[in-house]
Amino acid sequence: MGLTSTTVLVMAVVAAVVLFASTIWLWPRLAGRTWRAVTGRIALLLATQLAIFASVGLVANNAFLFYGSWADLFGKQQDLGVVVDHSAGGKRIKVMGTQRLDVPGGDRPERGGQIQKIAVDGEKSAIKSPAYVYLPPEYFQPQYAKKRFPAAIVLTGYPGTAENLIKALKYPRTAHEMAAKGKIQPMVLVMLRPTVAPPRDTECVDIPGGPQTETFFADDLPTAVAGVYRVGTNAANWGIIGNSTGGYCSLKIALHHPDRFAAGAGLSAYYEAPEDRTTGDLFQGKKELRQRANLLWSLDNKPPAKTSFLVTSSKKGEPNLKDTLRFIDKVRPPARVSSILLDSGGHNFTTWKREIPPALEWLSGRLTSA
Repeated sequence: MGLTSTTVLVMAVVAAVVLFASTIWLWPRLAGRTWRAVTGRIALLLATQLAIFASVGLVANNAFLFYGSWADLFGKQQDLGVVVDHSAGGKRIKVMGTQRLDVPGGDRPERGGQIQKIAVDGEKSAIKSPAYVYLPPEYFQPQYAKKRFPAAIVLTGYPGTAENLIKALKYPRTAHEMAAKGKIQPMVLVMLRPTVAPPRDTECVDIPGGPQTETFFADDLPTAVAGVYRVGTNAANWGIIGNSTGGYCSLKIALHHPDRFAAGAGLSAYYEAPEDRTTGDLFQGKKELRQRANLLWSLDNKPPAKTSFLVTSSKKGEPNLKDTLRFIDKVRPPARVSSILLDSGGHNFTTWKREIPPALEWLSGRLTSA
């Protein structure tokens, strides 16, 4: 049974209720001063508190999906070995499985679309990573057989799990519903976490002598996806969006790679790569690399390109408001910048779910099909 399953939650709640009732019922019998009575009281109190703590923790985790699995909770990796198929024309993607969307007609791809779990083998970066690809219903319909769809990379925060983008933030379902209402065009979504060299937080940086994460996202990933799926290959066909660390990565990659991405959206993004125990030494003492990873510095010192940016923050609850306003102020033509500034909202899934629909609509309006 998975960490996020309803069965596990119900079992924890039932155990807490039973233990609490047992404590009340048995307390008079354990009121003596013998070692057995004292031990019994201690055992009941500890068991009850642990069950209550587990229940509260599971409720919170199911609401916000801090951890997607037991292995994620205990810091262990559970991803299956990456199978790379090099036989089919040099393709760098292997489809590992499929799943349906929880939408009407979701059992038929031509009506509900499809989510595919894939393994990506980065040719230039040598990074291998799992990901999920959402294919809209139109992808499977005969009248669109020759169409190349716009695509967007969707990134979680750190450490995050790609499943959060599907289960908690509901990117595929939101895209499906909005396209059905004509609010966005059908798009292919490539969903994964920025932690492609776990457990290290690479901040989507090409680390000297280390993981070439920026190369993976900016070059390897769109090239591999375009080699397997019917998506465009020009910058006008590609966007990138993410929250928190994923938001920083999205803005940075769009800023530094206008030849590959027409638009980048950062939800609750920050604008400078941190360096701490999770990242290690990202820049190996190279000042120019550290400056390049500072988006505000880059806007001041890099020639502007024809790229669109979307940034989000809240007037109350988000720590990035001041830097977000500075980012907006520094964007120069031919680049364009848009923003979502909520009156209030914290750095959490509840806030991002309020921003994702308008962000997808914004992204759709800046991408074209091939």
